[in-house]
Amino acid sequence: MPFKKGDFLLIDYVARVSETGEVFDTTLEEVAKEEGVYKEGALYEPMLVVVGEGWILKALDESLLNLELGKKEKIKIPPEKGFGERDPDKIRLYPLRKLRAQGITPQVGMQLQIDGRLATVRTIGSGRVLLDFNPPLAGKTLVYEVTVQKKLQTVREKILALIHRRIPQVEIDKFNMTIRKNKVTIAIPEEAFYVEGLQIAKRGIFMDITKFFPEKTTVTFTETFKRPKPVEEAPSSEESQEGKERSE
Repeated sequence: MPFKKGDFLLIDYVARVSETGEVFDTTLEEVAKEEGVYKEGALYEPMLVVVGEGWILKALDESLLNLELGKKEKIKIPPEKGFGERDPDKIRLYPLRKLRAQGITPQVGMQLQIDGRLATVRTIGSGRVLLDFNPPLAGKTLVYEVTVQKKLQTVREKILALIHRRIPQVEIDKFNMTIRKNKVTIAIPEEAFYVEGLQIAKRGIFMDITKFFPEKTTVTFTETFKRPKPVEEAPSSEESQEGKERSE
């Protein structure tokens, strides 16, 4: 049965540049390691996508409507529907001394932030650096190998997936949640207390829940701190011997 707009899907994918076969993104850890794009500390697992919400490239989002659960499909995306065509006006020469003054030693292929914009170093020579301000994938045809692993059905699993999207560092089964007619209560586990940006994440979770489930008008977060139990010290050898003598 085809998917529809608003469906909550968990998808795995491998994204390649069609012209070279180079993998530039994937949700699969094994593929990332094989292709040399593995990032230490990154989370490799199926990605949550709500169809039609624009969380992924529009062309890929639209293609999800025609996929089947559990079946791998190849989706080809031309430049105009991906990251756009390359614009020659976005390729500029930049003085090498200015980069060095900022503590930057440029290398071909390096990506830099220049005046708040991302640029890729294309060539270096004669005291100047050729910087390309086009998106790295501009002008490329993209090929996504996509598998829809699961369609989320219940309100509970959808909300838990929304929580995990905002706080991916903590296992989702660590969160306790109560769902009522117009209220959701979420117990934040201790593992999440010191996650950077937790307050922003909670605000995002609230906005997600009230957007996709407008009948839920209140989202309450609880954080419980427990004093650790004192560790009982083992009796010393002298105390043990005295106790033994008394018992005798």
